[in-house]
Amino acid sequence: MTPQPAEAPAGLRARKKQQTRDTISGQATRLFLERGFDQVTIAEIAAAAGVSKMTVTNYFPRKEDLALDLGDVFVDQLARAVRERADEESVTAALRRSYLAAAAEHDPVVGFSGRPFAEMIVGSKALVARLREFHDAREAALARALAEEVGAAPGAVEPRITAAQLAGAHRVLFEETMRRTLAGQSDDEIAAALTSDIDEAFDALEAGLASRPA
Repeated sequence: MTPQPAEAPAGLRARKKQQTRDTISGQATRLFLERGFDQVTIAEIAAAAGVSKMTVTNYFPRKEDLALDLGDVFVDQLARAVRERADEESVTAALRRSYLAAAAEHDPVVGFSGRPFAEMIVGSKALVARLREFHDAREAALARALAEEVGAAPGAVEPRITAAQLAGAHRVLFEETMRRTLAGQSDDEIAAALTSDIDEAFDALEAGLASRPA
């Protein structure tokens, strides 16, 4: 039997770092759900995860990001859908397809978090503010991707206006998911209701954006 090559040190380090990050995030979420975000300290999270306070802050410089640990994925979500779409697919079609798939999969990135988690977010002004920052950063990332699509200068107005409309629709749909979650609806019920909401939103967007270069 041919011996398998040992895992490269760099790959092993990356895997261990991811495991440490996941452990910290998991313990933080458990404590937040048990006691509320604002009542839990970094020191308590570090103790629960078996690491130092410095290790926690190295992985998560802001306490809010321990709860909203998919922030990077959230911010890049729309721009990535634009970048990775097929050549013949429009921006709005790609974003519609992506959102419908995320809703069908009950993706937490689009708001399928479960009622306890949603209650934790709305119960903390710090988390609500951080989530708003993520929405703004996602819109800015989409604007940059759209500017690249048409060769516009960074900061050009038209890609920013288009991004504001597209990201605004996503924000409304995200908030609707949260609203239904807090009302006690199941993920299946929310996904079924969202399907028509998504189509209605993107039908309107496609009609309004049909003449845009991107």
